Amino acid sequence: MAERLVTFEPEGAIGIVTLHRPEKFNALDIPMLRALETALNEAEIAEGVRVVLIRGEGKGFCAGGDIEAWGAMSAADFQVQWVRYGHRVFDRLARLRQPTIAVLSGHALGGGLELAVACDFRVAETHVKLGFPETSIGVVPGWSGTQRAVRRFGAQTVRRMALGGEIVLAPEALALGVVDRMVETGKALAEAKAWAGKIAERGPLATEAAKLMIAVAEGEESAAAVEALASGFIALTGDLKAGVGAFKTKHKPAFSRS
Repeated sequence: MAERLVTFEPEGAIGIVTLHRPEKFNALDIPMLRALETALNEAEIAEGVRVVLIRGEGKGFCAGGDIEAWGAMSAADFQVQWVRYGHRVFDRLARLRQPTIAVLSGHALGGGLELAVACDFRVAETHVKLGFPETSIGVVPGWSGTQRAVRRFGAQTVRRMALGGEIVLAPEALALGVVDRMVETGKALAEAKAWAGKIAERGPLATEAAKLMIAVAEGEESAAAVEALASGFIALTGDLKAGVGAFKTKHKPAFSRS
């Protein structure tokens, strides 16, 4: 069996999604995006996994979109197969039920930074560089770099990176709020695991509900989040049990509002 490009491995209450393309600094192409989507689906349904870490194998977190993968695409294919599909995968990450932490042990540029932005938290090592350099090669951030990133970090910070081409090191990224914690080189994974362990000790249902409510306030989700929260509440009620039971026995349900 061929080695997977992206893997999901549970370690108790912590799940780890790893990008496996170190020779390209984990640059993303269509097969990588598909494998990432599969890994996220596995993480979503993994029993007992309460926090998910996203990391890259080797020296890089993620160098962004592989230019060789999209450079020769037609305009139509670039829009649909590259931008829209990548956006869908990153939205999948942002809307994962568990809290997520990006483990930045290497640089996060372009689509790589967008991948980190889709996580709830970011832990970066001191040497890491972050930025949106896309306009230097005549394209724009296409996987939420001008949308989700603005909501999370503010427009001026994103302007500096996307328009001014600024590449910031981890200390400045920490000051700007682009990363949440900074550690010495080689310690990002251990720090992320320790942080994840503390999050995992909290009430899992309350944590998931809080994440959904924050997503609504941030504009990340609205209708789906409202329906998910309401449906989860209803599923715990006696009314639902009475209704399902009556359906199975073909009787009129006796609702008690309990």
